[in-house]
Amino acid sequence: MHKSNTPDWPVIVVGGGLAGLTSALFLAQQGIQVLLIEKKAYPFHRVCGEYVSNEVLPYLKSLGADINQLQPARINRFQLTAPSGYSLETSLDLGGFGISRYTLDNYLHQLAEAKGVTFKLNTAVQDVVFRDDSFLLKLGNGQELTATIVIGAYGKRATLDRQLDRHFFAKRSPYIGVKYHVKYDQPKDIIALHNFKDGYAGISAVENDTYCFCYLTTRHNLKEHGTIAAMEQAVLYENPHLHRIFTEAEFLYAQPEVINEISFATKTCIENHMLMCGDAAGMITPLCGNGMAMAIHAGKLAAEHTTLYFKNGHNRQQLVANYSHAWNKHFANRLQLGRTIQHLFGHPVLSEVTIKTLKHLPSALQLLMRQTHGQPF
Repeated sequence: MHKSNTPDWPVIVVGGGLAGLTSALFLAQQGIQVLLIEKKAYPFHRVCGEYVSNEVLPYLKSLGADINQLQPARINRFQLTAPSGYSLETSLDLGGFGISRYTLDNYLHQLAEAKGVTFKLNTAVQDVVFRDDSFLLKLGNGQELTATIVIGAYGKRATLDRQLDRHFFAKRSPYIGVKYHVKYDQPKDIIALHNFKDGYAGISAVENDTYCFCYLTTRHNLKEHGTIAAMEQAVLYENPHLHRIFTEAEFLYAQPEVINEISFATKTCIENHMLMCGDAAGMITPLCGNGMAMAIHAGKLAAEHTTLYFKNGHNRQQLVANYSHAWNKHFANRLQLGRTIQHLFGHPVLSEVTIKTLKHLPSALQLLMRQTHGQPF
């Protein structure tokens, strides 16, 4: 244990995804010393749809991030198909951009380093203990660090969730995610969501004339067919749009990126006095297509409230209450709606009926999309 009463760091951010990187950038801009701990080293791939709503652009600009440098794809149309191939198409109110996490996270990492954020990479946080109004972090390499504030931005599921005894961790999730990068002949301004039995797949352009092709399905689907390739041929090929992708696209990975135990269960945005953000606080279903923007927005909220904590007298109770209120105001309803919408898709008959209904009620579709997205911030 550390003997000093002064913590090593005012703020430690656990996890270097979009929520962690943007929160660290904001704090550094405010002159607050921040250490970000990430278990991997940039650049690296993540299982992610790689579409970002334009609502994030004003905030990223305020952080000094120029997304145009990365030459993202500009996306303003949405296509939705049933397993039979029946489809609808609509415009996206705000629109968005496509950029790989490999490129975007690495860019934000370099920007954060240049702005004064300290990084500890290839390092896992094994446990976080709160006592005497500060945090003790136990790292995988045996090191211990202390901090006044900890922001938990470490993603969907981690060993740390077990150590914190978070309720969702004990219940197994049936979902797996699979991601490829491909070369494919599809208009770059469209994001398409294709349903199949017990799952759905998204495809949209990212930088360098490449497309992100990512799908969510169940362990049961995989177990029934033995391998990912066999499952794809037996199940995903049933949707003619997916059959075309698998037979015509050039796949750029030797093997797909795969993640298990994706949970859409309700989580908490405060855990053992830590401010949780991004997927660590709650994951919106991928069919809502807005997880990256929500992570960036949550990182902003965590950093803003942390800044106020240091400026307004170190009132931890007020920090926790205010952040919790802000997080729930912006995200709780969206996450609940996402879980509700999830039940309408992945079932051949139900998804067909839903898509046909929405095609004849375009105002209802636009309302659903607006309610799963935010306003520019």
